[in-house]
Amino acid sequence: MARSKDYKLGEFDFPRGWFMIGVADELPDNPTTLHFFGKDMVFYRGESGAPHLVHAYCPHMGAHLGRNSTSYIIRDKQQIHGDSISCPFHGWRFGPDGHCDHIPYSPDFIPQSARLKTYTVVERAGIVWMWHDPQGDEPDQDLPHFEAWDQEEKGWVRWSIDDFGTLDLHPIEIVDNMADLGHMGPIHGSLNYQYFDNIFNGPKVMQRFDAGHRTLTDDETATLSLDTWYDGPALLQARMQGSFPSLMLIAHTPVDDGTVKLWHGLMVKLPSGDHTTEELEVAREYQRASRDALAQDVEIWANKEPCFNPMQIPADGPYGKVRTWYRQFYNPRDNAQEIHKRVNGQVVSFGKKRTVEPAD
Repeated sequence: MARSKDYKLGEFDFPRGWFMIGVADELPDNPTTLHFFGKDMVFYRGESGAPHLVHAYCPHMGAHLGRNSTSYIIRDKQQIHGDSISCPFHGWRFGPDGHCDHIPYSPDFIPQSARLKTYTVVERAGIVWMWHDPQGDEPDQDLPHFEAWDQEEKGWVRWSIDDFGTLDLHPIEIVDNMADLGHMGPIHGSLNYQYFDNIFNGPKVMQRFDAGHRTLTDDETATLSLDTWYDGPALLQARMQGSFPSLMLIAHTPVDDGTVKLWHGLMVKLPSGDHTTEELEVAREYQRASRDALAQDVEIWANKEPCFNPMQIPADGPYGKVRTWYRQFYNPRDNAQEIHKRVNGQVVSFGKKRTVEPAD
């Protein structure tokens, strides 16, 4: 298993940014254990319906908040009170801000230091996202709005999420794809390349690619245009202009240092908001095709050895620059500006240079 230090990414084992932790409809309301970033966390919903994510272990005596079935607090369904969560061991209760707000056998004294670590979580576009920062700071980057999710009346069909499971793979090997022009033909069936570039802009990197395709265009002379970008280290979106406009999502979250969980989704824009069964099946078929294309990458990733130093040739695309860009998330945020100075700008790997449009 290759770890972050093997890739010489920086000070931290895990990156800073927004990360998917689950499909909203699949995460239960009752406390459930999730394991990401090398540690257990507990997800629950308060009585308000709001999602919460906390450190799995009680600061009092270390009991696990999500792994108990025999405590009477659990049996009596008393673990959630309002938006607070109680420890099954002694009943210490912690509010959504992490501070202890009740000790059943000590109503007049609660230690000021009795605090459970909490994580910022947002439910959006059918997904629960968390902010992770090795320094423990608040978010310095906005989570994308995914506007198409709320535009069903304009014809958008919401994605369902494909779970690719956990891969023994460092996420840097996934991010490498942003620079990888060479794999587009052998893996994805692209042909008649017209244009490929990368635009680096702070915490965002974009790839613009125009080419024909073996199966996704009406004929091999037609052009498939794909704009793909990362907002931060682990949240990829792509706009594809084919027979129907679509928006792809690929999200990956470190489980442990050197393993990653991977998800995929695709929203498709049909001509109207009142869809027939046949039209909905078209959208689902688009998603299946997109999922199958990602599966082609996954098969490579699942069977490759770690690549610490790509043997890059000029026609490959700027692997080195992508990896330098990626390092900003593994180092203190004060270092990010220096990395931006090194990488910000445009690299054209194929075709005549185009102008850089303003960032979204």
